[in-house]
Amino acid sequence: MTIGIHVSGDAKKAVEAHVPQLVTDLVASGITGLDPALWGPAAEAEASKRLGWTEAVSISRPLVAQIEELREEFLALGIDHFVLAGMGGSSLAPEVITKTLGVELTILDSTSPEQIRAALADRLETTVLIASSKSGGTLETDSQRRAYEAAFLAADIQPAERIVIVTDPGSPLQQLATEAGYRTFLADPNVGGRYSALTAFGLVPAGLAGAAIDELLDEADAISLNLAEDGPENFGLILGAALAGTVPLRDKTGIVADGTHIVGFADWAEQLIAESTGKDGKGLLPVVLDLNSPELTSKPADLQVVRLVDNANEFHLREKHPGEILISGSLGAMLLTWEYAIAVAGRILGINPFDQPDVESAKEAARGLLDNRPEPATPAFVQGGIEVRGSSPAVTDAGTLTGAVDALLAQLPADGYVAVMAYVDRLALPQLAELRDLLAARSGRPVTFGWGPRFLHSTGQYHKGGPATGVFLQITADTTDDLDIPGRPFTFGQLIQAQAAGDAGVLAEHGRPVLRLNLTDAAADVPALFDALR
Repeated sequence: MTIGIHVSGDAKKAVEAHVPQLVTDLVASGITGLDPALWGPAAEAEASKRLGWTEAVSISRPLVAQIEELREEFLALGIDHFVLAGMGGSSLAPEVITKTLGVELTILDSTSPEQIRAALADRLETTVLIASSKSGGTLETDSQRRAYEAAFLAADIQPAERIVIVTDPGSPLQQLATEAGYRTFLADPNVGGRYSALTAFGLVPAGLAGAAIDELLDEADAISLNLAEDGPENFGLILGAALAGTVPLRDKTGIVADGTHIVGFADWAEQLIAESTGKDGKGLLPVVLDLNSPELTSKPADLQVVRLVDNANEFHLREKHPGEILISGSLGAMLLTWEYAIAVAGRILGINPFDQPDVESAKEAARGLLDNRPEPATPAFVQGGIEVRGSSPAVTDAGTLTGAVDALLAQLPADGYVAVMAYVDRLALPQLAELRDLLAARSGRPVTFGWGPRFLHSTGQYHKGGPATGVFLQITADTTDDLDIPGRPFTFGQLIQAQAAGDAGVLAEHGRPVLRLNLTDAAADVPALFDALR
């Protein structure tokens, strides 16, 4: 069997309470049979066109040979560096697949001008760009593609020889690709982005980079019968019930890798969980943890730990981690199992797991700022090189950086969480990720960390649509070396600032406390930032 799972404590009680009814209601076979009525009348229209992922293994099989053939064609020409321009579901699955299988794929899911510039400067002569967008209109992906087209032309390289498109049939990107002569892979339109790991969106970038995608499909196929069966041993039913069925609901899902061979799985699961469940004031908040995360010691009562292990059946692990969900498995099996589990969790929570009603709001706000480009709001105050802004005087009236952070955390409810959102060049400032553990230790509450604008296609839905219990720390940085977006009246630097400002504005409109810290000199300001947060 390619999956192992062990539940205890409240998770076990949830499985015992919910799985028998799920079996009686034929939920597993209903999902596999593409029954859109499983999530109620309000969800039926959306669900009717979003269950194609259950057939992904069989539908994707013919792609394998096509992808391998194209890879060999590139390699024969000495072209061996693959860059993926994609956001959310278009990048997270290829990232975990290639990291786990040990092949190189450059993931470009940022609008930071410094990151774009660094990518363009890396082996352009031997580079293929894979531009991946389900809608075909993703602003970030479109901007990245434009930058590469211009760079290829400047280097006397024909873009049609180096750009591969992955999109849905009939999208604007397919039309553009046809006109430009780009190689194109069309995905199943009946699959939402976060459920697309085993479709063209996950397989084309990973396969072109050299991953053994046929083996990945074999692993998923090996678990598919179990996931389709209406029985108490169905791993999708067990995991879905354990995550969503606890009483009271443990609505923070802490995912920690502890011995698993899979690299970066929690980052993929983060989008699947948050975007699928965070709506209607409900949801499960995924929290990516490591073995030293404070939450594993403080153990907040509303945090359900899911530990990714090498073998969930080992007795010593069960004894060592009571109350946790232990799960192990091959990557293909895990991807499909978690997709089933989150669909099941949606039924238990009483929400539609296939829509994302609040994701578009931040995008619209950013577009509005790009169209009008108003002057940035005057900071409430500046300390050192850090400009301080906030959603309310309660956050900024303290007049000091430390006081502003204290005021933000003072608004954290007993069942709340802190979200750190860094709209910066993460290649230059990777240490900002350390703020997560620092704030978790200080607040005693679960803390999430997201690189902007990447997280907008992931936890961004939960931030606006989930329980109103979060407080938000946004970090931005002045651009040191801006970059034009060919054919656009704005730059990458203006784009990332608009995305940050738009997101902060929408959060404030939803009544979420936001503290915005802008680093005017990132390298010099980071030490002061850490001092204030300590």
